[in-house]
Amino acid sequence: MFGLLLLGLFMGHPLAFVLGGSAVLGTLIAGKPMVLGIVINRIFGDVLDNYTLIAIPLFILMARFLSDSGVTDKMFESLRLLMSNVRGGLALAVVFISILLAATTGIIGASITVMGVMALRPMLQYGYSPTLTTGVIAASGCLGILIPPSIMLILMASYSPLSVGELFAGAMIPGVLLGLLYAVWVMVVSRFRPDMAPAVEPDERIPRAELLRMLVIEAVPPLVLILGILGSLLAGIATATEASAIGAALALAIVILRGKFTWRSFYGAMLETGRTSAMILFIVIGATAFTGVFNITGGLRATQEIIRNMDMAPWLLIAVMMFIIFILGAFLDWTGIVLLSFPIFLPIVQEMNFDLLWFVVLMSVVLQTSFLTPPFGYALFYLRAIAPKSVRTSQIIAGVMPFIGLIILMCLAVAFVPELVTWLPDTLYHQKP
Repeated sequence: MFGLLLLGLFMGHPLAFVLGGSAVLGTLIAGKPMVLGIVINRIFGDVLDNYTLIAIPLFILMARFLSDSGVTDKMFESLRLLMSNVRGGLALAVVFISILLAATTGIIGASITVMGVMALRPMLQYGYSPTLTTGVIAASGCLGILIPPSIMLILMASYSPLSVGELFAGAMIPGVLLGLLYAVWVMVVSRFRPDMAPAVEPDERIPRAELLRMLVIEAVPPLVLILGILGSLLAGIATATEASAIGAALALAIVILRGKFTWRSFYGAMLETGRTSAMILFIVIGATAFTGVFNITGGLRATQEIIRNMDMAPWLLIAVMMFIIFILGAFLDWTGIVLLSFPIFLPIVQEMNFDLLWFVVLMSVVLQTSFLTPPFGYALFYLRAIAPKSVRTSQIIAGVMPFIGLIILMCLAVAFVPELVTWLPDTLYHQKP
C-alpha cells in the first residue's frame, strides 16, 4: 500500500485520490473487498460526524476576512518604515508580522502569499540577498501550523485523546520561540554578512512617534481577534468550534468597520473557504480509508509490533519516529502524515509512558519542515509562483535550508525541555485546587 502511495504521488496525482485509490487497491490485493463497507461506515462516523472539524472552514473564512481588511498591509508598511534603517530591518518586519499573522490565520498558503506579495519585491529592490529574502518569507509563513489557532492542531486533537485547548496551549510557547529564533538568525546574518541584509534609508520621512502610533492603531484589530479566539478558548468559555465562530464574526466586523466590505469580496471569501475546506476534508477522507484498510488487513498491528520489537531505548525510538516524520514531510502533506502516523505512533508512545501532549507538539514542530523540504515542500511552490523570474528555484531551496536547521534546533529544545510544552497547559488546566 505504501508502494502504491509513493508511486501515485510521484506520478503527480492529488494526495486525496492517491490515498483513497491505494486503499481500494489494497483491499483487492488482500482479497477482502468487503472491508470497504467498514471503511465507508468509519468515514461517515469518524469524519463527517466530527463536530471539532467544523472549526476548520470557520478559521479559513476568518483568515480570508482578515486578509480582505488590509490590516496586515498597513502593519507591515508601518513596521517597514520604522525599521528600515536597521540592518535586516525588513526581514525582521517579515518575521514579526508573520508571527502575528500566524496567530490570526493558521493558513499557510494565505500567510506566505500575503507576505510574499508585500515584502518580496521591496526586499530585493533594497539589495537583500534572494536566499535570505525567500528563506525568511517561506519559513515565517509556515508558523501558522504551529502557533494557535492552527488548523493542523485542530485536526490532531480530533484524532487523539487531547483537547484542542490543551494542544493550543502546549504549542503556543514553542511556536513563538521558533519565530523569535528566526529573528535572531536574521540579526546574526545582518551582523556578519551585511551585504545580505543591508540597512536602507526610508523612502518616506515620517516621524518615529507617528510611525509608532500608526503601528499601534493597526495592531489593535488583530490583537482583539487573537484575544477573542484564544482568550475564550483557553479560559474555557468556548470550545474550538465556538471560538472559530467568534473569530469569523470578529474578522467580518473588522472588514466592515474598516470600510472594506463588498459583496464581491464576501462571495470570493465563501468560495475560497469552500475550496480549501473541501481539499482538506478530501485528504482526511482518503487518509481515513487508507488507515482503515491498513488497520483491518493487519498492516497497522504488524507495523506496531515491528516498532515494539526494536531493541532501542525509548528516547531513541522517539528520535526514530521524528526522523520518519521528517522524511515523510518531503513527500506528503501534513494532513496525510498526521492521519497515517497517529494510529501507529500514539499507542506506542502511551505504552512508553511519555507525555502525549509533549509528543504531539514535538511532532508539530517537526512538521514545520514538511512545507520547506524539497521535492514537495508546499511553501517552495507558493513562493515560486509569486517570485520574479530573476529569483531561481535553487535560491529559494538554499534560502530555506538554514531555517530547517533552526526548526531541528527547536525540536531538540522541546525534546530536552518538555516544560516548554507542558507549563502553560498545566497552569491553565491542571492546577490543583
